[in-house]
Amino acid sequence: MHPMQKILIVEDEKAISGVLHSILSDELPDYHFEIAEDGLEGYKFIEKEDFSLVISDIKMPKLSGTELLKQTLQLKPDTTFVMISGHADIDTAVSCLKEGAYDFISKPIDINRLITSVKNALDKGNLTKDNRHLKNENSQLKKKVNKKYQMVGESSALKRIQEIIDKVAPSDARVMITGPNGAGKELVAHAIHSQSERSRGPMVEVNCAAIPSELIESELFGHVKGSFTGAIKDKSGKFEQANGGTIFLDEIGDMSLVAQAKVLRALQESKVSPVGSDKEIKVDVRVIAATNKNLTKEIEAGKFREDLFHRLSVIEINVPSLNDRKEDIPLLVEYFTQLIANENGSSPKKFDEKSIIALQQFDWTGNIRELRNVVERLIILGADPVTADDVANFVRK
Repeated sequence: MHPMQKILIVEDEKAISGVLHSILSDELPDYHFEIAEDGLEGYKFIEKEDFSLVISDIKMPKLSGTELLKQTLQLKPDTTFVMISGHADIDTAVSCLKEGAYDFISKPIDINRLITSVKNALDKGNLTKDNRHLKNENSQLKKKVNKKYQMVGESSALKRIQEIIDKVAPSDARVMITGPNGAGKELVAHAIHSQSERSRGPMVEVNCAAIPSELIESELFGHVKGSFTGAIKDKSGKFEQANGGTIFLDEIGDMSLVAQAKVLRALQESKVSPVGSDKEIKVDVRVIAATNKNLTKEIEAGKFREDLFHRLSVIEINVPSLNDRKEDIPLLVEYFTQLIANENGSSPKKFDEKSIIALQQFDWTGNIRELRNVVERLIILGADPVTADDVANFVRK
């Protein structure tokens, strides 16, 4: 147990703060509780003392819960918050997650949901403090890993993405990466993981589009022997395999609604249940998701859960198509040329200036992935240096 065992409840309705105090003090006897009747009083407590957790209502006089969250995280960035929201405040609650809150609980308060959230928030807060001393030790390792997953280019669009990655990676915030196929969404996910506090833990990837819908639950959560035809032995799921690290759910827009419901539960409770089992397994994972679909339209069509969308898209990163960053093509060609030469143990071929200009004039529907394939084809079939004629002869558009 950590030395600062204090929880602050900030709630202007005494009936609610009393119930919260009564329930949580029974569940968490090792913690001391303070109660503030509005945001301003809450902030004065926070100025004087450190709290393992702050549970705050959103709508309050003098200082709202949203402002309390912002001001506290400026003063003491490691403070863990769980927000309480009325039905009309759900959008505000989601914005609080983006500001750095751990979770929000909707009114009327589900007691079991509250207890689960508070315990998970305390676990997360303690884990963050335990891991902080490893930060300097990890920094050199991260620099090495970053090179591998560094996005290549100097376009303004790419610089914006790199700035967001630098800000979001050290946190545990969930990230939704959007963009067309082949644009580099997987690269962004790896960059976030490699710069995070979880970089020593596993990075587990799941391509939701490549797994049949009837097997996705087993893939994510595991199964027990005999739970379905072909389940000849117990198998751990990707969430369990990613424990202590990051799980990357690629093409999440293709996930079935049944699996979406289970993922939502896993995010809310930090627990998973293997298919065919009543056993619950506690997991500590950071979730990064990606999609090439418009999830807003998928929600309207009833194909994607809105509550899961809000849980996953605390931070959104849009990866532009190659057509929107053609100024990066010269650097990308140079990068792929060197990469392919290293793989083959040969000297890199050159591309003359006109060949690069020719490549910049194409419509890159397959994005970075397509460009890499084209560069490899030109290295095999083209002259040295590769010319515009080679591009015209060997790149069919």
